This record gives sequence, C-alpha cells and structure tokens, in this order.
Amino acid sequence: MLRAADPYAVRVARETTFDTFQQLKPRTAPADLPVRIVDIDEASLAAIGQWPWSRQDMARIASRLAELGAAAVVFDILFPEPDRLSPSNILGSGDDYDALFAQTLAAGPNVLVMSRVGTGVPAPAPKAGFAMTGTDPLASLPILDGVAAPLPMLAAAATGLGVASLDREGAGVARRLPLLWSNGAAPLPTLAVEALRVAQGVSTLVVLGDASGSPTVAGLRIGTLDVPTGPSGDIWLYYRDLPESTFVPAADLLGDDYGNLAPLLNGHIVLVGASATGLLDIRVSALGEAVPGVSIHLQAIEQMLTGTFLQRADWVAGLELLIIATCGLAVVLVLMLTGPMVGLLFSVMIAAVATAGGWLAFSQFGVLLDPSFALFTALVVYAAMAFFRFAVTDADKRRIRRAFAHYVEPSLLTQIEADAGLLKLGGDVREMTVMFSDVRNFTALSERTSPAELVAMLNRLFAGLGAAIVAHLGTIDKFMGDAIMAFWNAPVDVPRHARHACEAALDMRKALRTLNAEQGGVEPIAIGIGISTGPALVGNMGFEARFDYSCIGDTVNVASRIEGACKTVCYDIVVTTETRAAAPELAFLAGGSVGLKGISQPEPVHLLVGNAELAQSEAFQALAAAHEALLAVWSIGADARPELDRCRELAMAIDPRLVDFYDACLTRPGDFAPLRTVA
Repeated sequence: MLRAADPYAVRVARETTFDTFQQLKPRTAPADLPVRIVDIDEASLAAIGQWPWSRQDMARIASRLAELGAAAVVFDILFPEPDRLSPSNILGSGDDYDALFAQTLAAGPNVLVMSRVGTGVPAPAPKAGFAMTGTDPLASLPILDGVAAPLPMLAAAATGLGVASLDREGAGVARRLPLLWSNGAAPLPTLAVEALRVAQGVSTLVVLGDASGSPTVAGLRIGTLDVPTGPSGDIWLYYRDLPESTFVPAADLLGDDYGNLAPLLNGHIVLVGASATGLLDIRVSALGEAVPGVSIHLQAIEQMLTGTFLQRADWVAGLELLIIATCGLAVVLVLMLTGPMVGLLFSVMIAAVATAGGWLAFSQFGVLLDPSFALFTALVVYAAMAFFRFAVTDADKRRIRRAFAHYVEPSLLTQIEADAGLLKLGGDVREMTVMFSDVRNFTALSERTSPAELVAMLNRLFAGLGAAIVAHLGTIDKFMGDAIMAFWNAPVDVPRHARHACEAALDMRKALRTLNAEQGGVEPIAIGIGISTGPALVGNMGFEARFDYSCIGDTVNVASRIEGACKTVCYDIVVTTETRAAAPELAFLAGGSVGLKGISQPEPVHLLVGNAELAQSEAFQALAAAHEALLAVWSIGADARPELDRCRELAMAIDPRLVDFYDACLTRPGDFAPLRTVA
C-alpha cells in the first residue's frame, strides 16, 4: 500500500537508486557526435567583460557560427528585455543591437528559448507544426502557463523556439526532461527537440498518441528520429561524462582566430550557454555532479541522436508491486516455517536478488526497475516478523516462566535462565536435601469423593504445598498422584538447603491447616513429609529430544521411605540424622530408628517439631529435657512410664501430634525398640 501510494520519500529512494545505477554505468557514446557547446565560462567573462554581454556580441556569435557551418545554433539564454547596452537605449539614437541580433537570427538556423516562471506572459504559439496520431495527448502534457519569453522581434526572427525548463519539479536533481509542454491550446517543444528539428530542416513534429486510446504520449517523431517517451511526453536523462572537446570557450569564438574552430563546429548543433557560477545556471545531474544547465540539454540531444533511452513503462511499476508482494509473502512464510537466522539469510538473499535484477534490467536493457522498495520490503517485513516472533516468544517465555515459577523459586529460575548449561543432559553428584510428601488415607478419601471434587481438592492442596516449597528455594520435581517430590541445592546452589527444606515443611503444615479450616465440615486432610540430606545424582535424565530434570540415589530412596515411616512413628514431619545436623537451630526430637523397606539397617529418624523460635522457647526446652530423660530411662531398661507421661503432658501444649508419637511408643514398643539406644 505504501508503494502504491508512492509518497515523496519512496520516490526519492527510487530515483536515488536510478542515480546510483547511472553512476556505476554512465551512458557511452561515439566520440564524433555532432553536438557542441559554446561556453560562456569564467575565462570568457574575464576576456569579454562581465555579464550581460551586448546583443551585438550575441549577433557576432550567431553570425560566426553560421559562417563556420553550424547546423543549428541554440541560445540557452533568455532575452526577455531590450539590450541595456544598445546605443539606441543608452543615447536614444544610434545602432539598435536588438535589431542587429534579430537580423542575424533571421539569416540562419537559430533557436531561442523561453522559460517557465510562476507569473509571466502567456506562452507564445509554437514555431513548429504538430501532427497527432491516436487520441489527442494535450491534456497529459505539463502546463506552461507563464513564461519568460524573448523579445517579440527576436522570437519572430528565430527559426525555432523551445522551452528551456528541465523538469516540472524545478530545483533538485535533473532526472527527467519533458520533451513537450502545453500552452493550453497546442504543444510546445523543449529546447532539445527544437534544436533537432531545426538542424534537420523539418517543419512538423509528429506526436505519437497511445495506441490503446488513452490520452497520453507514446513517443515523438523528429524528422528521422523516433523518440519513445513517458505518458506525459518526457524522457529519463541518461548522463555520460562529457569530454573537454564538447565545450568551446565563447572567448575563442569571439577572438580573431575563430576560423580555427571550423572542424569542431561545422555540421554540428551548437548550444550557447553558460557554465560560469555567477550566471546561476548550475544543476545537479544524476551522476551527482554540478553541471551547467546547457549541458543537460546536450545530453538529451545525444540520447535522441544515438537512440539511447531509459525505459520505465507502466508495466514496470506493476511488476515492482508484484515483486514487492512476492518478496514480502516469501519472507513471512520462510520466517514462519524456519526461524530468525534462516529468515535473515533469506531476506538478505531477496534483497540481493532484487538489487541484481534491477541492475541487470538497467545495464542490459535500459529498463528502470526499482529494487530499492523490494529490498526495503524484505528487510522491513523481516524486522516486523522478527519483532512479532520476538513478542510471541517473549510472551511464551513469560508464560513458561510463570508456569515454572510454580516449580522453582523465581530467583533460582533467573539463574537458570542466565546459565543454560545448568540444564545440560546428564548429571553430577552433589549434596542435596530431598523431600517427599504424601496424603494420608488417600485411597479411602478418593472412594468417598467424586473425581471432579477430588481433582479440585488436590489442586488446592498442591497450590498451597507447592507455594511453600518454592518460597524456600526448592525445586518441585514432580507431582505423583497425591504425592509431591521436591529437592534443594539443584540446579543451582542453595546455601543451608537442609534448613530451607525443613522450613518449607513447616510452612506446608501451616498451609494444610489453613486449607482444612477453609473446607469447614469436610473430613480434614493429613499429610506425611519425609526429608533426607546427602549425596544424590541430579541432572537431565532421558535423551536429547525429551528428558526430565530429576535426582536419583540412596538419599532419594531414604527420603521416600522416611515419608512412609511417618505412619509408623505417628508424626507428620520426619527427617534423617544428616538433615537434623545440617539445621541444628530448629526444634527437633529424636524419633528412634525405624526399619525402612529396601534398606538393610534401621534408619535413625528425628521429628521436626517447629522453627528456630520454638526451639528457643521455654516450653520446648522443657519438652526436650523431658524427652532426653525418657531416652535415658529407656536406655537402661527401667520403667519409663512417669517420664513418658511427663513428655505427653508437655507435648500437649506444643503440638498434640507428639502425643500420638508417645502413645505409639507406649502401645507399640516393638516398633521403637531402637529408640532405647538413640541416646
């Protein structure tokens, strides 16, 4: 849509690209082209005098050029006012240089020019006759509403009269030259066309209308020359570097030895113009050079003489739109099907192919096919798609991050993101703390609860328990039915990981209490938690296409079995001796040694009663002392009933679950026989 609208910036980019092509491959031409410039340069001004020169000097130039055999003399100079240097204008009598100049013009094949101005006299009627083929194209020609024209006597004396304005946009780089203008009633030829008409001695120009019936120009016939044009009767200027011999200093022509110039001027179209900076006829060519305006007309004449034209037909713009759409869609598809790197390479390839195609069309066929917008399209569409992919990927990343945040504490997740090597396939052995948590009597609970209610209940439970684990820097390994496995100190280091695990277990206990309170009269849920600390192999287990980050080893097995032993010791949080030793500031009580399935020796276990604040309280200190006394009595085989009752009494004020532990010790002493040796 942007290219179809073709705003100024797009046109500038396109035309700058065409300028670049010309700079890489300027027009070539034979060395003997019959066109010359009589140049009013700085040296001529120094020799003849400051500008303006008198019409007497202009008459001498015209007569001498006719004498030297010029085929046509074209003055790219305006003569809109009487000559201020003429004696008749200065003294009121004497020679009239304007009349002298008019007489000289009438004697030879001379062309004068007029120039478009914002306000001025209406454009005069053309001196050339016009024949039209096809639909009248007058409406498509640029309007020449106001002009600066030669004095009537000069215009009447001249053989031809052309328009010197280079383009309709005025200032800037001279890229196109209108060959025909309109005065509202008839076409008017440009200076270059009129020069070729007069040089060939033809009286009529043939305007070739569009064969399809459109009121546009297809071409112009000047004597024996056929010139293809754009719809508004213009041509693209194709520049070359002009040799020095093209320019003949005006001072040489006005000098005594002007006859020596005959070989340079005989049979040539001679343009008289100025290259002196102070005469303000300097333009910028497509080659990026400041050149005199008269040389641009000479370039156009050379193009028409040699038939060297740059083509930009209507179908070229349509082809560009097709290329742009194809390139854009191709980039979109490649990016969707591959990725940013392949998309970037493809976009660069599209840009390169478009540039090469534009250059080939220009260099081999003279067709101006714009690659700049296709290049722009490929890169902008790539950037837009890459940004879109980035936005989608970033949104996915945030969504995944939020999901992983349920399994890993955000600060740990940040470290994982910063070092992807932490998630490499394989593993390493490191000191870890592993936790297993399980719902008690889940089978019976599931029989009494509908599947939908059971899933909702488990989701609420796991949300509370999982949040406690993540809050204490734990990594949730997996949810297994009604159980949770979590570990600490992987994939990144977690200092004091055993304490973090124990504090997470205590917060899980609080979360469960809150959940049971919110359920009201529903049967409360109970869990058991087992924690073990020791070496384990942790890493990505599986294969390259699919793997699971987990840990294995004896520490993991012990944690799982200890969670099961919670039923035996009748307490909800049980840890190993290594875990207790790693977090001595918390409130622990020795739980004896229990037999674990698959482990040959009984495992000493400890009850996690509370946090460090509870461990420092007087109530717990008293319970701990009574518990030690109980162990001492048991160790010698004496009757421990008084000490047991004392422990039950103190435990009631701290955690009623401890009463169940002491009752189990009393009613099932066989299960706790090793308790007698813990001390």
